[in-house]
Amino acid sequence: MLLEFIGNHWVLFAALGVILGLLTYTLIIGEKGSVDPSAATTMINQRDAAVIDVRPAADFAKGHIINAVNVPMNGFKKQTAALSRYKDGPVIVNCRSGSQSQAACHVLRKSGFNEVYNLKGGIMAWEAANLPLTRKKR
Repeated sequence: MLLEFIGNHWVLFAALGVILGLLTYTLIIGEKGSVDPSAATTMINQRDAAVIDVRPAADFAKGHIINAVNVPMNGFKKQTAALSRYKDGPVIVNCRSGSQSQAACHVLRKSGFNEVYNLKGGIMAWEAANLPLTRKKR
């Protein structure tokens, strides 16, 4: 009876298989290359990691991680050459929630950056962990 049901609704079961595959991929591989705020703090303090903030300049001015460099996401690909001095060291990329910075991490990895990490949860997670932000320009 189960086989008959699967045969009659094979499209739904194919979609279920794709969804389960994507969830498994996200659980196993998706978190690779991401750091939480406490691990990011450790990398900044102990390994002198560079922080790149891809939020718009107005959001950056409201508060950002100390010594962060603002490179807004619009036009990010064109500005990767300006970030080449950070190529050999660890780089932490952040945005508001962590989704745009994931795309920026992908661009940086394609450009030859060795160690690129996405700040998991973005600046919202940073604030939730009660870590400091600054409004000073670098």
